[in-house]
Amino acid sequence: MTFRKVTVIGAGQMGSGIAQTLARSGHLVTLYDIETDAVARGVASINSAVSRLVAKGKMNDEERLKLLGNLECSVDLAGASNAELVIEAAPERMETKKVLFKQLDQICGPDTILATNTSSLSITDIAASTKRPQLVIGMHFMNPVTVMPLVEIIRGLATSDETFEKIKALTHILGKTPVEVHDFPGFVSNRILMPMINEAIYTVYEGVAEPEAVDQVMRLGMNHPMGPLTLADFIGLDTCLAIMETLHQGFGDSKYRPCPLLRKYVQAGWLGCKTKRGFYNYD
Repeated sequence: MTFRKVTVIGAGQMGSGIAQTLARSGHLVTLYDIETDAVARGVASINSAVSRLVAKGKMNDEERLKLLGNLECSVDLAGASNAELVIEAAPERMETKKVLFKQLDQICGPDTILATNTSSLSITDIAASTKRPQLVIGMHFMNPVTVMPLVEIIRGLATSDETFEKIKALTHILGKTPVEVHDFPGFVSNRILMPMINEAIYTVYEGVAEPEAVDQVMRLGMNHPMGPLTLADFIGLDTCLAIMETLHQGFGDSKYRPCPLLRKYVQAGWLGCKTKRGFYNYD
């Protein structure tokens, strides 16, 4: 096993899924968040998920207890001091991540690898906030983490070959498929996906079709398992907007300009599934 003790920063949907995946593969995982309520929600989400797996016959009760036994939670970042790997899954804001990585650089041992689950931000820029850029790497899981097989592994400018190989090996242990990509805005997945979602939003904004029609065209005509607007609601419209802004700023190309309707929905607090309202109403 590549790593024994792992700390996951952020107990939201992505962080909880990463923690669950690590714990199931036998790693000792500490799930951290700054708020006790957030940690409690993350642990409750994991409990609920593994209970469903047992109910479906995809996990037995012994495996469930073993998974939960590998998991602990914390609101004390200093607890990351004994981790061999830290995976950050905090909100998609560069300043938040840079402050966090600077703290982790001071807290963690000198050989600890610091990975970020960022879906679009520069690994090189994040690594520059530490004194160990050779040990900083992108590990972009897909959502939902426990189901999706892909992990994009992104090298920063200074990421060492040894760090890359360790993270690649871990990805295989987790039952995922690692794909190496270079450090450009949006990497591969979101550089392709988000402009498609943004264009789908433009078709609604310009009155070409209603959300249901847009999704139906892409599902039935392009064989997509989920329409782009349903997917946007699932991802979170605030996350979609943040990624589009990263692409627009990073490339300076107008083709990445976020649709005004996307910006308006985020301003209104209509963020998709997590707020029960986005392009669809989830009440």
